[in-house]
Amino acid sequence: MPPGYDRDRGDLAGAERTVRVTLLLLAAATLISEDLTCLAAGALVARGQLGFAEATAACLAGIFAGDLLLFLAGRLAGLPLLRWPPAARLLPPDRVRRAADWLNERGLTVILLSRFTPGLRLPTYFAAGLLPTRTAAFVVHFLIASLVWTPLLVGAAAYFGGRIGGASLVLIAAALLLLRHARSLPRLLRRFRWEFWPSWAAYLPLLPWLVFLAIRHRSATVFTASNPGILTGGLFGESKASILEGLRPSGAVADFTLLPPGADPRPFVETHGFPLVVKPDVGERGAGVTIVRTAQALEQRLTGAREDLILQRYVEGPEFGVFYVRHPARPHGFIFSITRKTFPVLTGDGRSTVDELILKDRRAATLAATYRRMTPHPLDAVPAAGERLQLVEIGSHCRGSIFLEGGDLATPALEAAIDRVARAHTGFFFGRFDVRSPSVEDFQAGRFTVLELNGVSSEATHIYDPAVSLWEAYRVLCAQWKLAFEIGAANVQRGAAPTTVRELLALRRSHVTARNSISTTKMAPYSSGMRTSDFTSQ
Repeated sequence: MPPGYDRDRGDLAGAERTVRVTLLLLAAATLISEDLTCLAAGALVARGQLGFAEATAACLAGIFAGDLLLFLAGRLAGLPLLRWPPAARLLPPDRVRRAADWLNERGLTVILLSRFTPGLRLPTYFAAGLLPTRTAAFVVHFLIASLVWTPLLVGAAAYFGGRIGGASLVLIAAALLLLRHARSLPRLLRRFRWEFWPSWAAYLPLLPWLVFLAIRHRSATVFTASNPGILTGGLFGESKASILEGLRPSGAVADFTLLPPGADPRPFVETHGFPLVVKPDVGERGAGVTIVRTAQALEQRLTGAREDLILQRYVEGPEFGVFYVRHPARPHGFIFSITRKTFPVLTGDGRSTVDELILKDRRAATLAATYRRMTPHPLDAVPAAGERLQLVEIGSHCRGSIFLEGGDLATPALEAAIDRVARAHTGFFFGRFDVRSPSVEDFQAGRFTVLELNGVSSEATHIYDPAVSLWEAYRVLCAQWKLAFEIGAANVQRGAAPTTVRELLALRRSHVTARNSISTTKMAPYSSGMRTSDFTSQ
């Protein structure tokens, strides 16, 4: 031992170093799991190894830093992303502005709720950075939420830890975590399933590939020339009625009519009867699509409508998505992908309500909010034992339909029929048909009715099959976009003009302005002159 060495002072210095290291480790560990770290800090307080104030301060510092990192990630990555045309299509400026205004107005309340509600903190804090919110205000909100949350959790762990053994504390901590996250478990599991990712998150890893393709073809928008006969190639803003009109010569399109605001639907209704499908002429991902079965329902859907709508004959039978590709230099195209669209069905047990049946079903529980909103069945109704309930009717993944890989359904007859219908539309080479057939056998034989055709922004939707891995999905998307760029480039060589970035931005602004005008302008209620009594014979 060196001369003059004080054992007590050396032990004290070593203990202080241990405490400092422990506090640093606690602060860092909150970036992995806030709850477990706070519980561990409380256990150390209960055993007398740390003071309550310093343990809480360490956890608070780590939690607050983590909150700021989430916000900063949204701010640095999000704002440039929102200016990128494909992202602007998914999140138009008017929607971003309204979301930011809403969040600025309710900032502290939202942050406190997300801090105490399982599963909400990460998306809420990231969104606060992504949107053009007030930075200083949200930094204060994060600090307040951390000051409320951290002492409560550390203090509770210290209180109970001082009265029970360490092993029991571990069991209680596990139980608390389970209770905290049990109700949100389906939603938490959903985050790890590719098919439920939001579009912006799913396409973000694809960005380097799109940049590579743009450099290779010396144009960021050459893919918009993949369908010269459709506005922007079908990226956004295209008229569904115009596309269906282009396919009408094929004789395979479900009868439809375009209804501008104020148009009279009676001639079409008198010809086709009910049910009918009503959908926006410009729309995507099943938004605004409604099946109406009575005159009252149709009147309700049309009342106040300030946008062009499509009224279409309802087609019975199973639904499929068929992705078609044709190179301009070749006389015939091919089927790139087939998707079986199925509608979730629950079976009653005679005891559970519809809402309880949704929560009991493993898959339905992950989309409980969607099914509660979309199902035509009263949520508090108790179906009889064995009674089957179809939750949704619209063949859109965003509306709760289940998409399954259907490549095994491909036949020469089907491919020939799809090719014949596709070539009926001048300037169409790349996109997805949504069709219905009387049966699977009819579909394979090439007997189907076209409900809709989507252009370059459509997807080979079989990638949303739960059995399709993330890597396979990205392989398909990379191949799909490679074809879009190649076909667009080939059409440009033949004289087609791609939509420029400036034109895309102008079209997007025009589209958003028109939509804002529709949603904010005060207009007299829609009136077609139609009365329920006009259809009593239907």
